[in-house]
Amino acid sequence: MLEDIRSDLRAYDGNWAAQGFWAMLVYRFGRWRYGVKPTVIRKLFSFIYKLLFKLIQIITGIELPCEADVGRNFVIDHFGGIIVSGYAKFGDNCRIRNGVVVGLRRVDEKFAPVIGNNGPDDVGQGRLLPSTGVDQHAATLGRWFGVSDTDLLTVLPNLKNYGTRDLGFLN
Repeated sequence: MLEDIRSDLRAYDGNWAAQGFWAMLVYRFGRWRYGVKPTVIRKLFSFIYKLLFKLIQIITGIELPCEADVGRNFVIDHFGGIIVSGYAKFGDNCRIRNGVVVGLRRVDEKFAPVIGNNGPDDVGQGRLLPSTGVDQHAATLGRWFGVSDTDLLTVLPNLKNYGTRDLGFLN
Protein backbone atom coordinates (compact mmCIF):
# COMPACT_ATOMS: atom_id res chain seq x y z
CA MET A 1 0.00 0.00 0.00
CA LEU A 2 2.74 2.49 0.88
CA GLU A 3 4.52 1.99 -2.45
CA ASP A 4 1.21 2.62 -4.27
CA ILE A 5 0.69 5.80 -2.25
CA ARG A 6 4.22 7.00 -3.04
CA SER A 7 3.55 6.31 -6.72
CA ASP A 8 0.23 8.19 -6.51
CA LEU A 9 1.94 11.15 -4.86
CA ARG A 10 4.48 11.25 -7.70
CA ALA A 11 1.61 11.16 -10.21
CA TYR A 12 0.16 14.22 -8.42
CA ASP A 13 3.56 15.98 -8.58
CA GLY A 14 3.91 15.76 -4.80
CA ASN A 15 0.76 17.79 -4.17
CA TRP A 16 -0.71 16.46 -0.91
CA ALA A 17 -3.50 19.07 -1.17
CA ALA A 18 -4.92 17.67 -4.43
CA GLN A 19 -8.40 16.38 -3.70
CA GLY A 20 -7.96 13.60 -6.23
CA PHE A 21 -4.97 12.43 -4.21
CA TRP A 22 -7.14 12.32 -1.08
CA ALA A 23 -9.58 10.06 -2.93
CA MET A 24 -6.69 7.85 -4.04
CA LEU A 25 -5.46 7.56 -0.42
CA VAL A 26 -8.85 6.28 0.68
CA TYR A 27 -9.05 4.01 -2.38
CA ARG A 28 -5.63 2.46 -1.61
CA PHE A 29 -6.60 1.98 2.05
CA GLY A 30 -9.82 0.29 0.96
CA ARG A 31 -7.95 -2.11 -1.31
CA TRP A 32 -5.31 -2.83 1.34
CA ARG A 33 -7.85 -3.75 4.03
CA TYR A 34 -8.97 -6.80 2.02
CA GLY A 35 -5.61 -8.44 2.80
CA VAL A 36 -5.84 -8.01 6.58
CA LYS A 37 -6.13 -11.51 8.04
CA PRO A 38 -7.76 -11.26 11.48
CA THR A 39 -11.46 -10.82 10.66
CA VAL A 40 -12.10 -8.54 13.63
CA ILE A 41 -9.37 -6.12 12.56
CA ARG A 42 -10.47 -6.27 8.92
CA LYS A 43 -14.02 -5.38 9.98
CA LEU A 44 -12.70 -2.43 12.00
CA PHE A 45 -10.70 -1.25 8.97
CA SER A 46 -13.79 -1.75 6.77
CA PHE A 47 -15.78 0.52 9.08
CA ILE A 48 -13.01 3.15 8.96
CA TYR A 49 -12.85 2.83 5.16
CA LYS A 50 -16.61 3.37 4.82
CA LEU A 51 -16.43 6.51 6.99
CA LEU A 52 -13.47 7.87 5.00
CA PHE A 53 -15.14 6.97 1.68
CA LYS A 54 -18.27 8.93 2.64
CA LEU A 55 -16.18 11.87 3.95
CA ILE A 56 -14.22 12.07 0.67
CA GLN A 57 -17.45 11.76 -1.29
CA ILE A 58 -18.99 14.69 0.61
CA ILE A 59 -15.91 16.94 0.65
CA THR A 60 -14.62 16.35 -2.88
CA GLY A 61 -17.57 15.03 -4.88
CA ILE A 62 -15.43 12.05 -5.90
CA GLU A 63 -16.85 8.54 -5.63
CA LEU A 64 -14.09 6.00 -6.29
CA PRO A 65 -14.95 2.69 -4.61
CA CYS A 66 -12.13 0.32 -3.77
CA GLU A 67 -13.81 -2.37 -5.88
CA ALA A 68 -12.86 -0.49 -9.06
CA ASP A 69 -9.61 -1.60 -10.69
CA VAL A 70 -7.19 1.31 -11.11
CA GLY A 71 -3.79 1.13 -12.80
CA ARG A 72 -0.56 2.97 -12.04
CA ASN A 73 -0.44 6.78 -12.35
CA PHE A 74 -4.21 7.16 -12.22
CA VAL A 75 -4.96 10.86 -11.69
CA ILE A 76 -8.18 12.66 -10.90
CA ASP A 77 -7.35 16.15 -12.16
CA HIS A 78 -10.32 18.08 -10.83
CA PHE A 79 -12.88 17.39 -8.18
CA GLY A 80 -16.65 17.34 -8.23
CA GLY A 81 -19.21 15.20 -9.97
CA ILE A 82 -16.95 12.16 -10.40
CA ILE A 83 -18.69 8.81 -10.01
CA VAL A 84 -16.91 5.56 -10.81
CA SER A 85 -18.62 2.17 -10.69
CA GLY A 86 -17.02 -0.58 -8.66
CA TYR A 87 -17.03 -2.64 -11.87
CA ALA A 88 -14.94 -0.09 -13.83
CA LYS A 89 -11.35 -0.79 -14.85
CA PHE A 90 -8.73 1.83 -15.66
CA GLY A 91 -5.34 1.02 -17.12
CA ASP A 92 -2.06 2.78 -16.42
CA ASN A 93 -1.59 6.52 -16.96
CA CYS A 94 -5.31 7.41 -17.08
CA ARG A 95 -6.70 10.81 -16.10
CA ILE A 96 -10.26 11.77 -15.39
CA ARG A 97 -11.72 15.18 -14.73
CA ASN A 98 -14.82 16.67 -13.16
CA GLY A 99 -18.27 15.71 -14.35
CA VAL A 100 -17.34 12.13 -15.24
CA VAL A 101 -19.55 9.11 -14.67
CA VAL A 102 -18.08 5.70 -15.43
CA GLY A 103 -20.88 3.35 -14.58
CA LEU A 104 -22.99 0.43 -15.56
CA ARG A 105 -24.68 0.45 -18.94
CA ARG A 106 -27.69 -1.34 -17.46
CA VAL A 107 -28.46 -2.24 -13.87
CA ASP A 108 -29.05 -5.88 -14.77
CA GLU A 109 -25.65 -6.18 -16.54
CA LYS A 110 -22.89 -6.02 -13.95
CA PHE A 111 -20.03 -4.67 -16.02
CA ALA A 112 -18.61 -1.23 -16.72
CA PRO A 113 -16.11 0.14 -19.22
CA VAL A 114 -12.48 -0.94 -19.37
CA ILE A 115 -10.51 2.23 -20.03
CA GLY A 116 -6.82 2.52 -20.78
CA ASN A 117 -3.98 0.29 -21.84
CA ASN A 118 -5.00 -3.02 -23.36
CA GLY A 119 -8.71 -2.23 -23.03
CA PRO A 120 -11.12 -3.11 -25.82
CA ASP A 121 -11.30 0.51 -27.03
CA ASP A 122 -7.56 1.25 -26.77
CA VAL A 123 -5.92 2.06 -30.10
CA GLY A 124 -2.55 2.94 -28.57
CA GLN A 125 -0.73 6.10 -27.54
CA GLY A 126 -3.46 7.09 -25.10
CA ARG A 127 -6.23 7.19 -27.71
CA LEU A 128 -9.58 5.51 -27.30
CA LEU A 129 -11.89 4.40 -30.09
CA PRO A 130 -15.53 5.24 -29.31
CA SER A 131 -17.85 2.25 -29.34
CA THR A 132 -20.98 4.24 -30.19
CA GLY A 133 -21.20 6.73 -33.05
CA VAL A 134 -22.97 10.08 -33.15
CA ASP A 135 -24.89 8.79 -36.17
CA GLN A 136 -26.35 6.00 -34.02
CA HIS A 137 -27.63 8.55 -31.50
CA ALA A 138 -29.05 10.69 -34.30
CA ALA A 139 -30.72 7.66 -35.91
CA THR A 140 -32.32 6.68 -32.61
CA LEU A 141 -33.70 10.19 -32.24
CA GLY A 142 -34.80 10.21 -35.91
CA ARG A 143 -36.65 6.90 -35.50
CA TRP A 144 -38.41 8.37 -32.47
CA PHE A 145 -39.55 11.27 -34.68
CA GLY A 146 -40.80 8.78 -37.28
CA VAL A 147 -38.08 9.09 -39.94
CA SER A 148 -37.95 6.02 -42.19
CA ASP A 149 -34.85 3.81 -42.52
CA THR A 150 -34.34 4.96 -46.12
CA ASP A 151 -34.42 8.63 -45.13
CA LEU A 152 -32.08 7.96 -42.18
CA LEU A 153 -29.49 6.49 -44.57
CA THR A 154 -29.84 9.55 -46.80
CA VAL A 155 -29.36 11.99 -43.91
CA LEU A 156 -26.78 9.85 -42.07
CA PRO A 157 -24.67 8.11 -44.76
CA ASN A 158 -22.21 6.66 -42.21
CA LEU A 159 -25.04 4.81 -40.47
CA LYS A 160 -24.49 1.84 -42.81
CA ASN A 161 -21.15 1.23 -41.03
CA TYR A 162 -22.87 0.32 -37.75
CA GLY A 163 -24.53 -2.98 -36.94
CA THR A 164 -26.96 -1.38 -34.49
CA ARG A 165 -28.77 1.66 -35.82
CA ASP A 166 -31.35 2.22 -33.11
CA LEU A 167 -29.72 2.27 -29.67
CA GLY A 168 -33.08 1.82 -28.00
CA PHE A 169 -32.78 4.53 -25.36
CA LEU A 170 -36.06 6.14 -26.49
CA ASN A 171 -38.16 2.96 -26.52
